[in-house]
Amino acid sequence: MGIDVGGIAGSALRELGSGLRGQLLGPGDGGYDTSRAVFNSMIDRRPLAVIRCADTSDVMAAIAFAGRHQLPVSVRGGGHSVAGNAVLDGAVLLDMSGMKAVQLDAETRTVRAGPGLTLGEFDSATQARGLATTLGVVSMTGIAGLTLGGGLGWLNGRYGLACDNLISAEVATADGRLVRASARENEDLFWAIRGGGGNFGVVTSFEYQLHQVDAVLAGALSYPIQLAPDVLRFYDEFVKAAPDELSTAASLALTPAREPVLSIAVCYCGALDEGERVLRPLRTFRSPVDDGIQPMAYTALQSGADGGFPPGQLHYWKSGYLRDLTEGAIQTLLSFLPDMPCTASGVGLQQMHGVASREAPSATAFPHRAEQYDFLILSQWSDAADSPRNIEWTRALFEAMQPHLQDAVYVNNLGDEGPGRVRAAYGDNYPRLASVKNTYDPDNVFRANQNITPPSDVPAAERDR
Repeated sequence: MGIDVGGIAGSALRELGSGLRGQLLGPGDGGYDTSRAVFNSMIDRRPLAVIRCADTSDVMAAIAFAGRHQLPVSVRGGGHSVAGNAVLDGAVLLDMSGMKAVQLDAETRTVRAGPGLTLGEFDSATQARGLATTLGVVSMTGIAGLTLGGGLGWLNGRYGLACDNLISAEVATADGRLVRASARENEDLFWAIRGGGGNFGVVTSFEYQLHQVDAVLAGALSYPIQLAPDVLRFYDEFVKAAPDELSTAASLALTPAREPVLSIAVCYCGALDEGERVLRPLRTFRSPVDDGIQPMAYTALQSGADGGFPPGQLHYWKSGYLRDLTEGAIQTLLSFLPDMPCTASGVGLQQMHGVASREAPSATAFPHRAEQYDFLILSQWSDAADSPRNIEWTRALFEAMQPHLQDAVYVNNLGDEGPGRVRAAYGDNYPRLASVKNTYDPDNVFRANQNITPPSDVPAAERDR
């Protein structure tokens, strides 16, 4: 292989590779560039070596090797983080994408799932038995990072977040152990991985609670921008009174002809006739120009947005939480929309409510429990020469929205934005998370993430604040 960086001889890596069930790849090897490529094409980093893990033993061997040679570790599940945390220059990259085992128990409505699964693969396996659990809203996303960061999806109102449906996990820790985390075993770790990200170890298996999910009543309503103020005001009132079975998301975008449009997407997970009744006031308000709401398979809904995220795009996101669609927030959004640089971009308002909003903020590491919108400015474009213009517009809109946003952010939407924003992502749970970090990863081996710094690494003056 011929890798020799920082005193790590190629022979040591070859020895590691000979004991793997998966593959060890270095620069120049076939598959190396595929493994280091992530969703956000702004990220171009070169790990020292890629270990395509076939099973848990490969994960353990890779962590041990990195520890012996004092190398950083990064972990790639779906590679969907906008910050590109799956890849780190000079690190040992654990590519988990080949670990796709699914063991479903229809009687107990539970499933053990490998960390390399995408949402689409997971949903396909569980829906074959008429079952599902909350995951995200784009089927190419990996289940691992999504769940560890919280996991907001179309079933959140009725069944909570992905992390709320996690029953247990197998975690490979920095000190070479494989531990089970659940409500009865290593409870502190189980609490922390439900919203605290990959800060504490490498999850090699997830166990989820599943629910009966048949056809859903879903689709989108579209409106010309002239109706947007009235529709958004009505929408805000409507969804706050909606039953748990209904989850929604509003979005503002430009057509290819640069015409501003408002869309409202819905998912009613329950009896279809009752869903028709619940949605009637929304569907008849101000006569949408298009009404695509209809009964559909849950898998069709989950993959419906995939086309909006073509591969090879450059991404820059800014995000926060919005409690209310006030007049000021609406006018700010509408004033910026016509100048959005790229028609592939959009502004989303995904609703968190119902079961997900009623959990106590301290029940899991995910702290942002309230009836609110996950506000996301999702800018994407294809030409690197357009990066400054897209980034500037995104930052300007985010700054203008600050008076309307909470001092909080969904960690799965967070880019490389500094320690203050990381603390905003973990909220009041940060001190407890730092304590768990100190127990399981005191040397901060797992730092290629929205990092929680062990208390031992934090200056005393900062700890005393």
